[in-house]
Amino acid sequence: MGANAERPMAWRYCGNQVKLWRERSGVSREQLAEESNYDLETVKSMELGRRRPTYTLLNAGETLCDARGMLLAATGFLKPEKFPSNVKEYMAVEDEATALHSYAALLIPGLLQTPAYAKALMSDHCPPLGDDTVDERVAARIDRQEKLTRNPPALFGFVIYEAALHTLVGGRAVMKHQFHHLLEVSRLRNVSIQVLPVDRGATSALTGPFVLLETPEHHNYAFVEGQESGMLYADADRLSVLTQRHGMIRMQALGVEESARFIGRLAEAL
Repeated sequence: MGANAERPMAWRYCGNQVKLWRERSGVSREQLAEESNYDLETVKSMELGRRRPTYTLLNAGETLCDARGMLLAATGFLKPEKFPSNVKEYMAVEDEATALHSYAALLIPGLLQTPAYAKALMSDHCPPLGDDTVDERVAARIDRQEKLTRNPPALFGFVIYEAALHTLVGGRAVMKHQFHHLLEVSRLRNVSIQVLPVDRGATSALTGPFVLLETPEHHNYAFVEGQESGMLYADADRLSVLTQRHGMIRMQALGVEESARFIGRLAEAL
């Protein structure tokens, strides 16, 4: 996939509309740059859809081109995406799932993250995300957590590899609050949180995170996420392998009460 294809279609379409209105009105790119207080290369990038056209640019185009609201109407389509493209299908299944079993190898699962932890992760994204995209995605991640207390309740089982608890995302204060949040969520009657100590981890625990889900229609799925990929599986063979692997991991993990004590000790040490 080319670099241009990875950018949202809305960026390219709205940027092209700015260019068409500008050219139709006899406005130069230099004039638009001066009116919007952007440099020439930034305006060009927005017109070509390489960067997200901003409200400032659209408003400048409205003023110079007398677009009668046509350009500003694009603002509703230019909001940052709530979720990366590689997880959108998973999010739809997660929202309707009646049972979810997660194994996290290096990070606290999104459904258990505090806002500060989530923001620290997204703020450190490479390549960097814009501030508005970070804010939108953090808000979307926290909104997802409403599912934990939704009625009727879904069943949640989380196994977290110990390494994830030693990764100081956002610093010591953020992690201390994150540990207390884990303990609070673990008290919900439909949620279990277990820790897999590093001295118990089988080889299968080192192959990466995954999630098993079941929908109200008893359809089963598995989601496996990598650096730049996310795959939702429904085929029986792959589900069987991951279900067996999850069973092995969960069997080697600490029990729920012992896990809570383990997390509590980590919080006290910070």
